Amino acid sequence: MTTVTLPTTVTTLPRPGRYAVAPDRSLVELTTWYGPLPTRRRRLTLTDASLTVPDVLDDPGAPETPTLRFEFEGLDPQTDATPTVLTSDTVELLDGGRRLQLTGDLNLRGVRFPALLRLRIVEHTDDRLLVVGTARLPYRLLRRATGFRPGRLPRPATRLRLLVAAEFA
Repeated sequence: MTTVTLPTTVTTLPRPGRYAVAPDRSLVELTTWYGPLPTRRRRLTLTDASLTVPDVLDDPGAPETPTLRFEFEGLDPQTDATPTVLTSDTVELLDGGRRLQLTGDLNLRGVRFPALLRLRIVEHTDDRLLVVGTARLPYRLLRRATGFRPGRLPRPATRLRLLVAAEFA
């Protein structure tokens, strides 16, 4: 009889390196909600997205953690000069490695607004990662901090949902 020791940590991230998203392999959608009702929904353009996986993931003393960066175009119709960027400060593996939780900032109009993006890992291999997730943002706080309005016509909103689906390869 042979005893085999299985690894205790499950890593569902690809091998260390930098991964990008092809423009035709992504989807971004912004939905404004008023209570339980969606009031406006529109697609956005994901101009750039990257996933950087460091060489050492399981070492608690390692300074680097995986980082994700999403750059959107068309989120803010009033200012097209500066892109909207969602960057991660921390990336946590949850639910046995089936989910990722990103704590970071949404840089909108030069103002950094805290955001929490929860991603579900749909499929992963050694060199590819397919994720789908949402970030829910309180509309009134975002508007006070940045002056953001989702459109020209005023419509009631209490929160925003940013849906992201991307394939990193």
